Amino acid sequence: MRTLRYDLPASLVVFLVAVPLSLGIAMAAGAPLAAGLIAAAVGGIVAGLLGGSPLVVSGPTASLTVVIAGLVHTYGWQATCLITILAGGVQVLLGAFKSARAALAVSPAVVHGMLAGVGIVIALAQLHVVLGGSPQHSAWDNLVQLPGQIADLHGHKVMVGVLTVSVLLVWSRLPKHVRAVPAPLAALVVAAATAWLFHWNVTRIDLSGALGSWSLPELPQGDWHQIAGAALLVALLAGAESLLCSVATDGTHTGPRADLDKELSGQGVANVVSGFLGGLPVAGVIVRSTTNIRAGARTHWSAVLHGGWVLLFALCLGWTIRLIPMEALAALLVFIGIRTISLGHVRKVHGHNEVPVYLVTLTGVVVIGLAEGVLAGLALAALLALRRLTRVTVDKREEPNGRLHATVSGSLTFLGVPRLTAELRAIPARADVDLDLNIDFMDNAAFEAIHSWRLDHERLGGTVTIDELHDEWYSMAASGARMFPAKSPPKPAGHWWLPWTHPRRRTTGVQECRLTQGAAEFHRRTAPLVRPIFTELAGRQQPSHLFITCADSRIMPSLITSSGPGDLFTVRNIGNLVPCAGSEPADDSVGAAIEYATRVLDVHTITVCGHSGCGAMAALLGGPATTAGLPQLGSWLRHGAAGLDRLAAERGPDASLDRLCRLNVQQQLENLRTYRRVDEQVRAGQLKLVGLYFDIATARVHVVPPRSPALPAEPGQR
Repeated sequence: MRTLRYDLPASLVVFLVAVPLSLGIAMAAGAPLAAGLIAAAVGGIVAGLLGGSPLVVSGPTASLTVVIAGLVHTYGWQATCLITILAGGVQVLLGAFKSARAALAVSPAVVHGMLAGVGIVIALAQLHVVLGGSPQHSAWDNLVQLPGQIADLHGHKVMVGVLTVSVLLVWSRLPKHVRAVPAPLAALVVAAATAWLFHWNVTRIDLSGALGSWSLPELPQGDWHQIAGAALLVALLAGAESLLCSVATDGTHTGPRADLDKELSGQGVANVVSGFLGGLPVAGVIVRSTTNIRAGARTHWSAVLHGGWVLLFALCLGWTIRLIPMEALAALLVFIGIRTISLGHVRKVHGHNEVPVYLVTLTGVVVIGLAEGVLAGLALAALLALRRLTRVTVDKREEPNGRLHATVSGSLTFLGVPRLTAELRAIPARADVDLDLNIDFMDNAAFEAIHSWRLDHERLGGTVTIDELHDEWYSMAASGARMFPAKSPPKPAGHWWLPWTHPRRRTTGVQECRLTQGAAEFHRRTAPLVRPIFTELAGRQQPSHLFITCADSRIMPSLITSSGPGDLFTVRNIGNLVPCAGSEPADDSVGAAIEYATRVLDVHTITVCGHSGCGAMAALLGGPATTAGLPQLGSWLRHGAAGLDRLAAERGPDASLDRLCRLNVQQQLENLRTYRRVDEQVRAGQLKLVGLYFDIATARVHVVPPRSPALPAEPGQR
């Protein structure tokens, strides 16, 4: 196989990591030590061959230690093996019914809290072993009896534990070629060699006859409801960890993606085989999987080979395990348990305000039990999610015209009614209110709250205008129509304001194709949102502004003024020029627009908007030679000559293109006054002339005041 040169060395690295961890997990679970090696071999070979994640390495996992220890204590080891078989059968069924994705719905805060809680439980229990004693059956008892255990130290056993932890701490700081040996293996080798060399009085591990003394799993004695619940718990916890491990490893390599349903079924078959052979439950283990990927593995054969090495070691070199002090294994588990409490995980859940879920899960696992702690964390996560989904925000502000503008956002359910009612009743009586409902759902309780407030407010002399930005939940409820059965689907935000050449637009082909693509995007995304507005505008237009600006493709009047359909009556030409009334050469286009805007549309404002880097003004600065080959453009630019004359008359230090662009705006405002109708309306206070200047580089809009004897050097910002 072409990948064997990568998978073979990677499998050896994972094997060296797997052996000490498997032995330690078996010891912490109160199971025979051989059960850990059996589970590691079966997890590697069976799950590696049948699973759907090519680089995940399976074996006994620390997260199940607490559960397995409780099962061994309650039913005995042989009965626990049968529960493992049942759990594997459940996983096979779940995989067959394509339910693997459901496990990913578990909040990461619950998962991290569970792992941290299990780590604390393991660390407290194995700390007693390191100190020469025996662990108790609960984390609380271990904690209570810890001071007495510390007072009654067993010298050599404690020294072995301290030595093991010391090696684990310093190993990552050693040279890279030394760190090629996995830290757990190095720590156990150093501890075993030191204990043997100095003849320390430590507890030895004995595997003699353990692999050969196989017996059939036994039927658990007790309430079958509890037995079924235990099997289901093992299946769900092991399956969830395997699937989360698969998803995590997918993000660290570029190979084939994981088939989660196949992975779950493969893990189930591995658990059936492991339980039948007398092994621990197996799951995908993140530590071994990341080690596998970092060692350069390419396919599932690395995991399979690692399982073969574990089996070969157990059969041929199992006698070497007698050299390992049990206190060293316990110290390894204490170190691993503490490492599960990751500050990085805490920071992640803190960023999403899920620290309470993490802490409740952790505390529940430590104080009550693993199943209870996980259920408590899931319940709290569900409550917080429900609270977020039903959160209501009410923003209020007073408009310059004296009206009060209020915006209600969120999903309006009965849970948000108290907050909604309090905010609405805080609005002063007899106020004129514009109420925007930016909501995606409204139940009857929320409708009654808004409707009752509206009736009361209007009865006391106020006015309420309700505008719904999405589906008409309020209007339909008020008319007695049938409400929508579910939340409004989210309206995808288009990127209409981005250039076609921008990567996020993802348009291809010639310009005509881009236009048709843009039209299709408008129909798909934007048209449903603006159709009600255009329906109202279809009969007639009533713009309030005549907007005269440059034909430059970088200027978007509606974007830079935050205006909508029907607001601006727009005239665009090169240089945003306004020919004087009766000027030569004559130009009726701009004059016709001015005439129509002031006599028919009755606009209130005429705006002339220039911009930085205007090509027309640059051509004026360049002189007639610039437009020598463009006779029509040269003729048109004569209407901007007055601005160039002004720039020459100033003779100031700012005789630049930017200054000319601003002076041109002022000159065109004066040219507007040459139209009799415009001048009359300005003098009567019926029409306002405004100058704007758009700085393209900074995307800032500046107000350009009319010309005065004391012209400010820099116009104010809008």
